[in-house]
Amino acid sequence: MPPPAGSAEPVRSADDARVTLVQVAKLAGVSPTTVSHVLSGKRWVAESTQETVREAIRQLGYRPNNVARSLRTRRSKMVAVVVPDITNTFYAVLTRGLADAVDGAGYGTYVCNTDGLPERENSFLADVLDRGVDGVVMAAGEVTGGVGPGGLGVPAVRIGGDPDDDPRVDLVAPDDQFGSHAAVRHLVERGARRIAIIEGPHASGSGRDEGYRQALEESGLAVDPELMVRGDWTRPGGRKAMHALMALPARPDAVFCANDLSAIGAIDAAHELGLDVPGDVAVVGFDDVDAATIVNPPLTTVRNPAYETGYAAGELLLSRITGSYTGEGRTVVLPCTLVVRASA
Repeated sequence: MPPPAGSAEPVRSADDARVTLVQVAKLAGVSPTTVSHVLSGKRWVAESTQETVREAIRQLGYRPNNVARSLRTRRSKMVAVVVPDITNTFYAVLTRGLADAVDGAGYGTYVCNTDGLPERENSFLADVLDRGVDGVVMAAGEVTGGVGPGGLGVPAVRIGGDPDDDPRVDLVAPDDQFGSHAAVRHLVERGARRIAIIEGPHASGSGRDEGYRQALEESGLAVDPELMVRGDWTRPGGRKAMHALMALPARPDAVFCANDLSAIGAIDAAHELGLDVPGDVAVVGFDDVDAATIVNPPLTTVRNPAYETGYAAGELLLSRITGSYTGEGRTVVLPCTLVVRASA
């Protein structure tokens, strides 16, 4: 006996098997093909019939069998994104932008946090590729399994880096060089002459390093290797690097940090050493994460459009998955802008 119309909850017994599309069709008084068309939205179905089918779905608690669908269509309707640190709000916002871009096309998103460990990245990629993901966004910066994103066997988009690294793969990148150049020029204009940089890990953030060098050279200031300290994108790493810089016989009067977490760590170290920011040492970051506005003093930084980056990556990926674009790798460069606050 069918459940009464308007029931508040699906009517299911404890030992019911999974509800099938045929059962939905029987309750709605339509064919299974019609139910399929309502679910897919690919064929026209009268609005009154759609309402009847949706009511039957609600009453029975029907959920589409995605495994069966993926076997039939060879699409899982899932994409994956690989990030180095999901606790860094830049990557959290980027992931939200990606998810919003693909959600409208009915895709879900797997997220992998690598902690900068290539072995974790490779394990995750092996897992999601086995699950049949339709595409991958690489925001982690490592080289995947020695083959690169273009060798994964599914459409892929890289976040950041050089377009020449893998011309088969679409790339979304902030204008790192312009942004870091603007940051260092700002420090020069406020009177800084001994400007240090806390860089990212090796093989990452090269555009930010180049913008730093270019701005110093254009200002007639020497690029001093002693003032170039390697960090790891983290707050503790920035703190450690800042302590090393402040221990120099001739310490810097300003520090450009290749990301905001490093800059916040640098401010931590300055406070521990009894230094005033920006009176004794100015600090500028890169990314403009939420925490940049609440650190003391509020952080002068370069806005890196995280949401827009994720969204653009999602659009590029969908165009590859659907086959609407099949050409050479495309590059989308997003502008970065200086945001002046109190730290410099």
